[in-house]
Amino acid sequence: MFGPFRASSPAMSGLLWKIPWRMSAPQKYRQRRRLRAVDNVIDTVEKGLEMKGLTCHMLERLRREVPREEDMDPKDKYTTFSRKERFYRKGLHKMAKWTRRTIRVNPKGF
Repeated sequence: MFGPFRASSPAMSGLLWKIPWRMSAPQKYRQRRRLRAVDNVIDTVEKGLEMKGLTCHMLERLRREVPREEDMDPKDKYTTFSRKERFYRKGLHKMAKWTRRTIRVNPKGF
């Protein structure tokens, strides 16, 4: 059928860009790599300040409160807390700009 009511993928089935319900193995690999890169930056800044004999309260706070990538559970690496979801967890890949954020701390018990 031609014209404004022709059959097309968006018209027949809805949204074309569907987000899969779980992260793929390459997505998980890249997420772990991003978490490790943040850990390396924190370590490098800490070493540089230590060589100069200085300290930074924010870095000390990060060390105390934020876990490193190898210390995190897989549940925390790949999901985040969401009070609107059924089991209060949402896949990290479903968040806006999830590749630019370091989301490591979730509420306890979820």
